Amino acid sequence: MGRAVTTVNSGKMMLEEIKKALEFYQELGFEYLPFKAVTSNELRVTSKATNYEPKSSLITEPTLSRRFGTKGHSSHVKESSLKSLRETIGDCKRCKLSDGRTNIVFGEGNPNTEIMFIGEGPGMEEDQQARPFVGEAGKILTSLINKMGLKREDVYIANIVKCRPPMNRPPQDDEINACKPFVEEQIKIINPKIIMTLGKTAVHTLLNIKTPISKLRGSFHEYMNIPVMPTFHPAYFLRNPKDKWLTWSDAQKVIEALNK
Repeated sequence: MGRAVTTVNSGKMMLEEIKKALEFYQELGFEYLPFKAVTSNELRVTSKATNYEPKSSLITEPTLSRRFGTKGHSSHVKESSLKSLRETIGDCKRCKLSDGRTNIVFGEGNPNTEIMFIGEGPGMEEDQQARPFVGEAGKILTSLINKMGLKREDVYIANIVKCRPPMNRPPQDDEINACKPFVEEQIKIINPKIIMTLGKTAVHTLLNIKTPISKLRGSFHEYMNIPVMPTFHPAYFLRNPKDKWLTWSDAQKVIEALNK
């Protein structure tokens, strides 16, 4: 009888450890776990042979790195880091763009994405909604993302500057320099497999060059060991819709690289 009670208690303890382990993995963002089916006898033999200690062997840093491919950052950790970065920006007054803005447009999307889109700066509708690329140019970008087989919520979208320049003019050097550390930190946190820059300001800022975008697009460049594909800003196609195929050509190269 005493042995039976001990067996039952041991079973309850093991079930509790399994429950805790599953909850732990769920918090990390796992939707399923690959388990190898074993018999109860095999489990008893394995437990005795290995001196099984579930609390100390749930997960290790190398396992996280392999799972997320981003220096051990889970989606939860990335979200927390992005939130902290947004708090650091605060009610920013670091440049003159703060004088005319309605909202800071931080960026949005999946922090665990493989692809990040970076544009120039918010327009009028973005400034009002505090979201990137929600105006007419945003519709074109969303269409491109969908054509690539993705959804907006699958990617991350940000801008070089977080406040709207007056009359949608290009951001000036002092404004870019004041805001650049924030987009750089976003890239570090997200650590995408590929960056697709939208327009000359984005690619010139990240690559620190002044080469015309017409000569840069169509080929991969590199920023922080991350491949960068420059392409035209979606607003360009509001004036030149016939050139949309150029950006689609750039996007196809990105798709090919993502699938490798």
